[in-house]
Amino acid sequence: MREYLLTLCITAAVTYLLTGPVRKFAIVAGAMPEIRARDVHREPTPRLGGIAMFFGLCAGLLVADHLTNLNEVFENSNEPRALLSGAALIWLIGVLDDKFEIDALIKLGGQMIAAGVMVMQGLTILWLPIPGVGSVSLTQWQGTLLTVALVVITINAVNFVDGLDGLAAGMVCIAAAAFFMYAYRIWYGYGLESAAPATLFSAILMGMCLGFLPHNMHPARIFMGDSGSMLIGLVLAAGAISITGQVDPDAMNLFAGSEKEAVHQTVPVYIPLLLPLTIIAVPAADLLLAIVRRTWNGKSPFAADRGHLHHRLLEIGHSHSRAVLIMYFWSALIAFGALAYSVNSGAMWIVLGIMALSAVGLVLLLLPRFTPRAPRWAEHFVPPRYRRRKAVDVPAEAATPTACAADGGPHGEADDAGAQGEEHRTPVAVGVSGVNGATAVGPRSRVLEERRTGTSR
Repeated sequence: MREYLLTLCITAAVTYLLTGPVRKFAIVAGAMPEIRARDVHREPTPRLGGIAMFFGLCAGLLVADHLTNLNEVFENSNEPRALLSGAALIWLIGVLDDKFEIDALIKLGGQMIAAGVMVMQGLTILWLPIPGVGSVSLTQWQGTLLTVALVVITINAVNFVDGLDGLAAGMVCIAAAAFFMYAYRIWYGYGLESAAPATLFSAILMGMCLGFLPHNMHPARIFMGDSGSMLIGLVLAAGAISITGQVDPDAMNLFAGSEKEAVHQTVPVYIPLLLPLTIIAVPAADLLLAIVRRTWNGKSPFAADRGHLHHRLLEIGHSHSRAVLIMYFWSALIAFGALAYSVNSGAMWIVLGIMALSAVGLVLLLLPRFTPRAPRWAEHFVPPRYRRRKAVDVPAEAATPTACAADGGPHGEADDAGAQGEEHRTPVAVGVSGVNGATAVGPRSRVLEERRTGTSR
């Protein structure tokens, strides 16, 4: 466990430290598209955050290769190299899309090629546990087609949900945490070495998301772009493929009966891994609804719109941060609910505790008058909107009608002093950020001031 935690921390640290320089590079490279009709942010924000996440992935694999126990994963399996090859290809396609906006069909072809590259190097589904039948071996073509389909669906499910600041990274991190708990139990609890690559992939995926989240929380300073969303989707799919199609359920010896009975009893465990859509059920449902909605309206399934689930949450009145947290808690409730089928009685209380906290948080966020506030000791680790606002000392004379009139009146009407160039400014409470914080175009206050005065630089 310590080596997995070390790998996670190294991946998170590299991703976090590289995101700042990558942001500056994205601004210089012009990877900062104009605001589109479907966007919810109000100022141009650089993309290419996937560059930092990819180098975090490389750092995690490199560190794991030099650790005593995790080195066996690289010696006994070619799956880490297969993951790196597919990730490099999908990351390159994402970088080109973030910069040049390539066609959706080209991206789809690139996703299929990246999945094919992983299949060629051994990362594929070999058999499936079927209830009442047992482990069914797949032919080479069947395994390839199923693997490619699973990779493409997962990548696009994550890509579709990447519409709000911090949403995709947080939801994938939650899914990766649930996946890590399951894969680690199979590897460590049952001694199945074939589950070690999936455990490593999920730990690295958590590090990639945790390292990028501080830069991507609302108001985001940088977006992961398709280079990041497609990358984390591929890593999530690779872990599911690794443990689903190559771990024999009968080797776990969960039941004393035949192999068919063992598979039948462990179906609730393997279905979430065979189809990771149940782990990332929220983005998967969003993907399905988006395809149906666009096809029903006579549009291409790849045509972007503002009908996603997170857009609907904003339309019914939830704030940006509240909508993201609602999606977080939904993901945690579904992911750890699926995980509850696979844990034993000794660890069940951990999963049930997480599910209970997720349910309580979801109920509180759905209450119309509840505003979450962080405790005093945690205020430095959360965005300003969750901190308790400090009172601003206003001089007594400033609150008098005479003082208000001297400053231009209570409604901002200019007097003689205003005619000489003085402008009335309303003090802003400490701890309250602007609409989009510090962005690529500079402080928000300067932009608003230039728009009011009609000047430009």
